[in-house]
Amino acid sequence: MRKLFSTLLAAALVAGCGQAEPTTAAVPAPVSPAELAGVTLKVGDQKGGVKSLLTAAGLLDDLPYQIEFSTFTSGPPLLEAASAGAIDIGRVGNTPPIFAAAADAKISVVAAAQAPVFDDALLVPRDSPVQDIAGLKGKTIGVAKGSSAHGQVLYNLRAAGLSTKDVKLSYLQPADAFAAFNQRAIDAWAVWDPYTAQALREANARVLVDGVGKTNGYVFQVAGRDALADPGKNSALREYVARVAKAQKWADTHRPEWSAAWAAETGLKPEVTAAATARGVELPVALDDGVLKSQQDLANAFTDEKLIPGSIDFAAFADQRYSEDLRSAREQ
Repeated sequence: MRKLFSTLLAAALVAGCGQAEPTTAAVPAPVSPAELAGVTLKVGDQKGGVKSLLTAAGLLDDLPYQIEFSTFTSGPPLLEAASAGAIDIGRVGNTPPIFAAAADAKISVVAAAQAPVFDDALLVPRDSPVQDIAGLKGKTIGVAKGSSAHGQVLYNLRAAGLSTKDVKLSYLQPADAFAAFNQRAIDAWAVWDPYTAQALREANARVLVDGVGKTNGYVFQVAGRDALADPGKNSALREYVARVAKAQKWADTHRPEWSAAWAAETGLKPEVTAAATARGVELPVALDDGVLKSQQDLANAFTDEKLIPGSIDFAAFADQRYSEDLRSAREQ
C-alpha cells in the first residue's frame, strides 16, 4: 500500500499541475437491517483513537453491523490503506487528507470535528537554549510527514517569517520521534496528544509553541470511495459517523471516565491521559464552507512551500451525504 501511495504521488509530481478531478460516487440506496447485519466495516484507527472512545462510551455494544479495527501510526498511512480499499474509513487530522488529495487518492472526507489546538505542539528539551521559533533556524525538527503536526510546523514557521527551508525536517513516526527526542538526535518535535502529554511528563519536554491562533484543529472521518459506492458499506458508514459524533459529545461530559478508559486501552499512564483530556476533547462540527475554506488555506500553504505537487481543490474531496445524520447527532 505504501508503494501504491508513493506511485500515485510520483505521478502527480510528473503532472506538475495538481491531480485529476476526483469523482464522487452516486449515493446508493439504504440496505435492509438483515443485509446491514452481514456488513463488516473496516475502520482505521490510531493510538487511543475511535475504538477507545466508542468502548468508553458504551457504543460498541449494540452495533447493527460488524467492525474490524486496524491501528496505524499516523494519518498518512491510514489514508494509503483507505485509498487502496484495505480499510473503509478512518479518523485523521487536518493535513493527511491534503497530502492524499495531492496524490489523487481515492478518498472522501465525510465528517468533521474540532480538537483542542494547544495539544498540537512543538516541543523542545526543557534545557534547550531555543526560546522561540526563530531559534529553530538551522535546527532539526522531527515530525510525521503529512500529519497535522506537519501543518502546525508550517504555520508556526510562517508566523515567525520563516519557511520549512530554514529548518531541517526529519520525517519520523511518533514512536521513532519520541526515541530521537530522548536521545537528542533532533532539536524539536512536532506532535499531538497523547504524545504531547507523554513527552511533557516522561521526556523532560517543554512546549515551545502550540497551534493556538494558527492551526484550525480540525479532524476528519475519511472514507474510501469504494466503500462509499457499496450499498451495505455506505449504510454502515452512515450509522458509524453519527455514532462517533455521539461518542465525542459523551467524552466532553465524561472526561474522567474517558481518561481512565483511554489509559486502559492504550497502556498510557493515567496521568498522561488525564492531562490530555483536561486540555479538551474533539467535538463534532459541520463539514461546512468555513471548514473547507480553512482546509483550502492550509493546502495552499503547502503548495506555496512546494511540499505537495501543484494545487488541490479540497472541497472536491468532501462528500456531504451524511450531513443530516451528523447534524442530528450533534443536536442530541
